[in-house]
Amino acid sequence: MARGRSSSSSSSSRWRYCNPAYYLKRPKRLALLFIAFVCATLVVWDRQTLVREHEVELSKLQEEVLELRNVLEDSKDVRRIQRRTKREALPMEDPIDQERREKVREAMIHAWSSYENYAWGQDELQPQTKSGVNSFGGLGATLIDSLDTLYIMGLEEEFQRAKEWVANSLDFNKDYDASVFETTIRVVGGLLSAYDLSQDKVFLEKAQDIADRLLPAWDTPTGIPYNIINLAGGNPRNPGWTGGNSILADSGTEQLEFIALSQRTGNPKYQQKAENAILALNKSFPDNGLLPIYINPDTGSTSYSAITFGAMGDSFYEYLLKVWIQGNKTATVRHYREMWEKSMKGLLSLVKRTTPSSFTYLCEKSGYSLTDKMDELACFAPGMIALGSFGYGPEESKKFLSLAEEDMTVGTSWNILRPETVESLFYLSRLTGNKTYKEWGWNIFQAFEENSRVEGGYVGLKDVNTGVKDNMMQSFFLAETLKYLYLLFSPPSVIPLDEWVFNTEAHPLRIVTRKEGEDLGNRDAQKKPVILFRNRRAGRLPNRDN
Repeated sequence: MARGRSSSSSSSSRWRYCNPAYYLKRPKRLALLFIAFVCATLVVWDRQTLVREHEVELSKLQEEVLELRNVLEDSKDVRRIQRRTKREALPMEDPIDQERREKVREAMIHAWSSYENYAWGQDELQPQTKSGVNSFGGLGATLIDSLDTLYIMGLEEEFQRAKEWVANSLDFNKDYDASVFETTIRVVGGLLSAYDLSQDKVFLEKAQDIADRLLPAWDTPTGIPYNIINLAGGNPRNPGWTGGNSILADSGTEQLEFIALSQRTGNPKYQQKAENAILALNKSFPDNGLLPIYINPDTGSTSYSAITFGAMGDSFYEYLLKVWIQGNKTATVRHYREMWEKSMKGLLSLVKRTTPSSFTYLCEKSGYSLTDKMDELACFAPGMIALGSFGYGPEESKKFLSLAEEDMTVGTSWNILRPETVESLFYLSRLTGNKTYKEWGWNIFQAFEENSRVEGGYVGLKDVNTGVKDNMMQSFFLAETLKYLYLLFSPPSVIPLDEWVFNTEAHPLRIVTRKEGEDLGNRDAQKKPVILFRNRRAGRLPNRDN
């Protein structure tokens, strides 16, 4: 009880401080309480003010951080643009070139859509009758020949449809006696070019398939190949009309493709087969570098036949130069350049000029006699000479470039949309910067549009004087003629000549540096697809980011 009373008394004593009457009787304590209240109020108010100020400051800092982040991202974009601009180094493009390039692209769309509509999967289109024909055993020659042209022109949907056909429908197991030369330059070359541009493995696998079927053609005592082989059964041979001989161009125009195939697959057998033929020819290569068009594949000896830079001779000389370029001009491929330079000495002995017009042409030679004949296939020569002129010293370079720039004339009255003249204009334009060649190319294109375009595609002329049309759209019109015209009006950064080399069917292949004794490996495995176009808008400037 006593403990309880004491607790109650203590509790009452504490609660008296809460009674206002207590402070009214004690003014000093009231003053102290008031001062304490004011101080506490000030402290609380100050802390709240500080929090609000900190929140404002924090918000400002967050805004500044966001601005700095945006500035940083903009700076990165600027640096990326600067790097890309520096890498591409493209001058302001001539709007006339843009317009002309788009016209050529439209022509390709007309030619391709006609092929799709009337001859899909067949070798070539007959535009007048709107039907297809299998000129090369049903290998889809026009389709394969057009793959890289579609890619370069940015015709993405068309390229994808063509790729699907290659993946699902292209079959080489055919009982067909194929030309080793034509199959190599069109099919192997077209597939490898599509692979080099897109890096899609289906093209490489198909190229390897057809090349394996061609390889037995090189199984001769000399390594100089037979020119015909059955795709299903092998059995290589030469045509009867050559007397059992191999043709010079047909035997010396597979090196670019088979070297590239070995580099891409890491399998040296393709390169070895193709280069053995050149080694055999180089054993008895004449000082003037000119070979007759018929060669015995068993002995390597030449027969009494024409020497020409036209049909059956032309691309042999072209590939001597281009294999040197393909190997990036190293010592390993120097012998190709040396053989080519000998051939150019011989070429000078075939140069003649008309009178009084003074047009330049290349004669053909039989024995010691010259024949005043230059067929349209030889019109590739100015481009080849210009391309090779830059490997000489200053004096010789100037001499050969001047020869390349001389007006040349041919003696044929037909036109089947061949590319050789446009090819030379492309090289001369790229290498000299002379705009005259673009004007000449544009005139040629306009003539094609006026005289060779029909509802079902493009046709050749049996006679340019009468304008009588044939019924064939050659696959090389899409593979070569339109491609070279398109590139003629494109910036030099589109398929630059220091990164790519064109085979004789205008299929660009990547330049890969060759070194003595180097293991091939799979040297293209890490390449990225070539980016040429961002969209399909007319006149959009091509670009490459890789």
